[in-house]
Amino acid sequence: MKTLKLRIKDKHAAQLNILAGSVNFVWNYVNELSFKHLKRTGQFFSAYDLAAYTKGSGEYLNLHSQTLQAISEVHSKSRKQFKKAKLNWRTNNPKAKRRSLGWIPFKKTAIKHLATRQSGKKSLKSTIQLSLAKGKKLTIDLWDSYNLALYSINTCELVQDNRGHWYACITVKEFPKTVCGTGQVGIDLGCKDSAVSSEGDQLQIKVTHQYTEKLATAQRAKNKNTRQDLIHKFTSKLVKANSLIVVGKIKSTSFTSSKLAKSIYDAGWFEIKRQLDYKCANAGCHYIEVNEAYSTQTCSCCGSRQDSPKGRSGLGIREWFCRSCKTTHNRDVNGAKNILAVGLGRL
Repeated sequence: MKTLKLRIKDKHAAQLNILAGSVNFVWNYVNELSFKHLKRTGQFFSAYDLAAYTKGSGEYLNLHSQTLQAISEVHSKSRKQFKKAKLNWRTNNPKAKRRSLGWIPFKKTAIKHLATRQSGKKSLKSTIQLSLAKGKKLTIDLWDSYNLALYSINTCELVQDNRGHWYACITVKEFPKTVCGTGQVGIDLGCKDSAVSSEGDQLQIKVTHQYTEKLATAQRAKNKNTRQDLIHKFTSKLVKANSLIVVGKIKSTSFTSSKLAKSIYDAGWFEIKRQLDYKCANAGCHYIEVNEAYSTQTCSCCGSRQDSPKGRSGLGIREWFCRSCKTTHNRDVNGAKNILAVGLGRL
């Protein structure tokens, strides 16, 4: 599971502040009740015990019954975590010396994703519906940078920051729901192009050379990883279009002691295969790695190796002509086609 934090539009702030006050009222009641029970009996109330005392109060506080249960569960868990007999009092009164930031928990059955729509060229907006008391619904709009339509929502907590802005912290399954395509593709990993598919698609990175001077500063500032972004886009496109992906079995560690080490690390072979592996598993796409020996030297049409470039001296030759079947090959695309053929043969 992972948590997505999405900004809620400010037009909902007034209504959320009222609900947060109701949540604080339940928290304080549970907190005081639990402490008095401890003093009287020497035992703590469990979340199950507390739920019996808050049952039915949601009708007057406009809170869903499972929101009441969630408050009791969080209180019981926090008390054990911090080893306290009584937790801090909660209030959203702006004049209070210690004001608590807003918090409203919801469980899975009280959450419904209604729609995700385009807003501008790149941004998305999503709408979710949250259940309150007596069948009432709370519909809120979110600035969506993840595309909620791709995920299965588990729980949601509406939280407030010290500027008064509200956010939806939504727990979802770790990977989004995707469906693979029906095609078949082979992938040839290399240095000039990090990856080339049998369909001719290319992934070019080369960010280490491009940002050598600024790389250390950018990493310390936790700026967006350009290599990671390019690989994500390339691998996602492959998974959505294909039901079988075959990659040449090659390890970057085999080249770490050579002059090509920097180029190999820049190509990101390990990350490409890692992303393909988990994305294929999530989408139901078949992913295998095969021996890529002689894949670039063998003609993918007739199987001849007579005219292909060989050895290190031939690495600079990117295209070659097979006289046996009169076919001109792109070195990397030809290798990817042979890798696909090996994968199909294994199946």
